[in-house]
Amino acid sequence: MAEESHPPQLKDWFDEARYRAIARELVAIASKFEVKAFLKLVLTDLEARSLLERVHQCAVAADAALPGTYQQKVHVLQKLAPKIDHEFVAIFLGDFVATYGRDEFDFSLEALRFFTVFGSSEFAVRPFILADQVRALKKLEQWTLDPNDKVRRLASEGSRPRLPWGMRLNALVRDPSPTVAILEALKEDESLFVRRSVANHLNDITKDHPDLVLQRLEAWDLEFANLRWIAKHACRTLIKRGHPRALKLFGFGKKAEITATFNAAPAKLVLGQRLRLTAVIASTSNRAQRLALDYVIHYVKSSGASAEKVFKWTELDLAAHATHHLVKTQVVRDFTTRKHYPGDHRVELQVNGQRVAETVFTLG
Repeated sequence: MAEESHPPQLKDWFDEARYRAIARELVAIASKFEVKAFLKLVLTDLEARSLLERVHQCAVAADAALPGTYQQKVHVLQKLAPKIDHEFVAIFLGDFVATYGRDEFDFSLEALRFFTVFGSSEFAVRPFILADQVRALKKLEQWTLDPNDKVRRLASEGSRPRLPWGMRLNALVRDPSPTVAILEALKEDESLFVRRSVANHLNDITKDHPDLVLQRLEAWDLEFANLRWIAKHACRTLIKRGHPRALKLFGFGKKAEITATFNAAPAKLVLGQRLRLTAVIASTSNRAQRLALDYVIHYVKSSGASAEKVFKWTELDLAAHATHHLVKTQVVRDFTTRKHYPGDHRVELQVNGQRVAETVFTLG
């Protein structure tokens, strides 16, 4: 019987072959680099380590195997950086700085600016913000003028209050005003890469200070497409939650005058099957309406209770007395962040923040 094949995992970006390739490059740059010591540290218990643990262990091993002072080691790693052909793998360079360079603040921040071009330093800059927020944010504000868009993005992404996978910046969660100058400097950046980070940063802030963000966005000229895109992306969580002020900002503020039918098929399914949602929206109004449609799945938990998740569906302009048919499909499968449990899963249709119809499917 053939062995069962498994899809590659993200942590396999750091596998034995990758570590050996890094070791070959380092010994070519620094002849006194201790290859055996490096490989012993990264390969021992490799399978037990998660992705981020493998990132950090690579930094630990590099420190142990490279001779010289912290700054001398950084200079070697700067020569290594262009030779790494994987942007996530290169994140270990920033991790090295965050782990060993906190006592050399200015030098380390400049090292992170260099390394972020090869693999984002968004995680690594956060310990420096925690250590001295004023000093670090002053440097990040200077980076908003950098000619490289990856450095400009770092100014916004690295200072996000709730960066996924990154340590939380609780002082900025409580008071996000210190990053206003950074976001204002970047909101009209020529790079979508940078503007997306600005939007995500603002979306972080909406989770704790929605009115503060909305007040700022209401002052923007949203006739400009780039600003409107940032504003809408920044408000995506608020729109899903049906926040009246956010809905109004984008023309979804009025209660929808509609009738709706909503169905899920198949009625019973198992993990790995595709769920098909269909909706028919019929206008009961004499005027055109702008509608934001989402759907809400109430996932059954292990306890038997449920927890809802709102999914973006679409936006549409519905003419007076018009009817619109919609179809949405998604595969029901387990993720690292969500495990499914058997039972009846209620699904609601949300239009302009209001739950207007519901259906159900049973997961076996």
